[in-house]
Amino acid sequence: MKILLVGMNHRTAPVEVRERFAVDDPLPWLVKLVAAPEIEEAVLISTCNRVEVIAAAPNLDAGRHRLRSFFHRDLGQGAPLVHQQSENAVLYEHVGDDAVRHLFRVSASIDSLVVGEPQILGQVKEAYRLAAEAGLCGPLLNRLFASAFASAKRVRSETQIASRPVSVARVAVDLARQIFETLEDKRALLVGAGEMSEAALVALRGAGLAGVAVANRTRERAAELAARFGATAHGLDELPQLLAASDVVLTSIGADRPLLDAPLFEAALRMRRRRPIFAIDLGVPRNIDPAVNQLDDVYLYDVDDLGGVAEANAEERRRETVRAEAIVQEEVERWGGWLSALQAVPTIQRLRARAESIRQSELDKVTAKLGLDEAQQRGVEALTRAVVNKLLHAPVSRLREQAERDDGLAYLEAAKVLFALDDPTAPGADADAGAKPGGSEPSS
Repeated sequence: MKILLVGMNHRTAPVEVRERFAVDDPLPWLVKLVAAPEIEEAVLISTCNRVEVIAAAPNLDAGRHRLRSFFHRDLGQGAPLVHQQSENAVLYEHVGDDAVRHLFRVSASIDSLVVGEPQILGQVKEAYRLAAEAGLCGPLLNRLFASAFASAKRVRSETQIASRPVSVARVAVDLARQIFETLEDKRALLVGAGEMSEAALVALRGAGLAGVAVANRTRERAAELAARFGATAHGLDELPQLLAASDVVLTSIGADRPLLDAPLFEAALRMRRRRPIFAIDLGVPRNIDPAVNQLDDVYLYDVDDLGGVAEANAEERRRETVRAEAIVQEEVERWGGWLSALQAVPTIQRLRARAESIRQSELDKVTAKLGLDEAQQRGVEALTRAVVNKLLHAPVSRLREQAERDDGLAYLEAAKVLFALDDPTAPGADADAGAKPGGSEPSS
């Protein structure tokens, strides 16, 4: 059985391509995919930044062809895949350990648009849960995703990869939490309704902020953004009242001169009885008069201030990523050891089946000649079974151990030769048909 992964992400396909392949409910698509003989197990991960299928296939070439066809004919509904570049540049493909490593890196958020972001692990877990509950995952993917989640947990606990935000919006929220300790009883004002305001709104809501007001030149645009996050929408004419009611102020709006000046902040502070205001000015040109920084009880940061913090955090996160990659590699090697041990199962089962066949055949001959009664037959049965089990214990145990090593396959081939398992005329070979081809999972 081969592990395959085919997909696209934010690096290989622009959003206008990814959105054509994204699905809200992956289950119907997965059911259709696994119904094909080329794919036995599959999980579909569909987020705003990636659409990926990881599957177990009996045949590598057939599985690869089926997954690419799945993207073309099913997810893409026959629409052209290319977007000003070749198909191979849009769709990536990983096989075996490379597929395993990719899944582990995704789960640990090493492969994310923002390294260390916490959402992706939850998204991967949900994708796996849907597939597993529908019976679309078997022993291979069940074990693989369990290993992916364990790897991600190690990365989170043994590195600081997610401890410092790297986007300017998230840095702003992180600083606000340092100043106020908690944001659950605080209110925020966002001036502007563009992408930066949206990113800040996501971060603020994630930090548990009590209430948010969005003010914009175009009230309709403010209302559109506010409706998506449970905020209130306002025009710029309401800034004096909104400022007085806000603990956190974030501005990101196009303007040729500052919209908020020192007198406006001073008036707001009087109305607030000098309760502090944390102000983040992401506008270029600046939206808040720099003179505001001279006021007591106002903490003002501009885009350069936050950019420097974000860059410092990014550098630290890059160092932590090196440590995270090492953990992922360790877990990939551990997975490889388990998979090698799994490959030993058919050989061990065939060896045991042949030994049992020989034991039973010889026992039948002896009991027929000696005319043993029932009690004696049970005694001889137990004796011969114990002898066979003891003889097989050491070689079977060694096979399991050696299978997890880099040269494990060589030991498996040697066992087949030494015990004549590749000879259909050898004693006990008649039992081969009864030996299970797959076998159960080896213990971890």
